[in-house]
Amino acid sequence: MIAPKPTRWYEERKRLGSRLGRSWSYPIAPGVHQSKLDRDYDLFLCIIEKPSELLHLKSVPNWKDKCGKSVCWVVEFYDSDLPLYKSALEVLSQFDQVVFMYVKNERFKQRIRGQGSYLAAGIDALAFCPYPNPPERVIDVLNIGRRSPATHNALLKLAAEKKIFYVYDTINDLHAHDLWQHRLLTRNMTRRARFFLVNPGKIDSPHETGGQLEFGYRYFEGAAPGAILVGDNPRNPEFSRIFHWPDAVVHLPYGSEQIGDLIEDLNAQPERIAAARCQNMVQCLRHNDWAHRWESILRLVGMQPLPALSERKERLDALADTVEHAFAREEPALQSSR
Repeated sequence: MIAPKPTRWYEERKRLGSRLGRSWSYPIAPGVHQSKLDRDYDLFLCIIEKPSELLHLKSVPNWKDKCGKSVCWVVEFYDSDLPLYKSALEVLSQFDQVVFMYVKNERFKQRIRGQGSYLAAGIDALAFCPYPNPPERVIDVLNIGRRSPATHNALLKLAAEKKIFYVYDTINDLHAHDLWQHRLLTRNMTRRARFFLVNPGKIDSPHETGGQLEFGYRYFEGAAPGAILVGDNPRNPEFSRIFHWPDAVVHLPYGSEQIGDLIEDLNAQPERIAAARCQNMVQCLRHNDWAHRWESILRLVGMQPLPALSERKERLDALADTVEHAFAREEPALQSSR
C-alpha cells in the first residue's frame, strides 16, 4: 500500500493545482514524495475520497507501466462539482475501470474514456457482528455525525427525563486521535445500540450537494451490528436493491420531533424488531462485507479471486447461519410474551 507523503509546500501546491485544474486539463503535482514501483503488479487499485486527490498519482509516476489492470474507486462526488475538476478527470480517464460510490454518476461517466460503474460502500461484517457472544444492548439510541437539531433536541429531552440512554457526539471536529481506536469504539457502541439514526450524506448541506442524495458507510455501520436503523434514505434504485428487506430503515423524516413516539411504538413490537435486527446482520454478512466488494472489483477486470477470499466468504456465511439460528430459538419466547 502506498499512501503519498506530503512535502513542505504541499498545502500551497495543492491549492494551486486544484485552482488551475478547473480550467487546465494537465494535472499539476500537489507536492508529494515520489514512490516509483520497482516490480510489476497484476492490479492497481486507487481509492480516493474526492477527484482532487487524483493529483496525488503524480507521486507514483510509473503506475500505468507497472500494473496490468487499474481501477479507481471514487468515494464522494456531487454532480454540481463537475466543472471544478478538469485536470483530475483527465487522470481518471487513464484507468481501465472506474467505480463510483454514488448513484448519480452519468455526467461523470460521460467525461471519462474508461468504463464506469456503481459500487456501494461496505463493512467489515465479521468485526461489527456481535455474534456469537452478543453483549446487552444498553444504548437506547446512538447518533453519530450529522444530525437534525429537532430530532436531537427531542432525544435530549427524553435523556434528561431519564427515559432513555442517548449517546451522541459532543464535539465538532472530524479528526480522531487514532483511527484504529476510533473504529473500535464505533463498532463497540453500535453492537450495544438498540436504535441507530441514519440519513443520506450531507443531508443538512444542500448547498454542497445540489440536492443530490447519496448513501455511504453509516447505513452499513448500523445494520452490520444489528441496530435498528431509524431515519431517512435516498430514493434511488441502488439503495432499494441493497437494503431490500422489511424495516431495513424505519422511516423518520429528517427534522422530525416524533422520535420518542416512534421508539415507543417499536418497543411494543418485539417480533418486528427481532426480525429487522436479524436481517440487518445476516444481509451484511452474506452480501455487504468488503469481501463482496473486492470480489466485484476483481470481476470488473476479469481476475480470479485468491483462496483467502473464498475462505472469508465461508466464515461470513457460517456466522450468518449462527445469527439466524439464534433468532429462530428466540422467536417462540417473543410470541409467548405477547
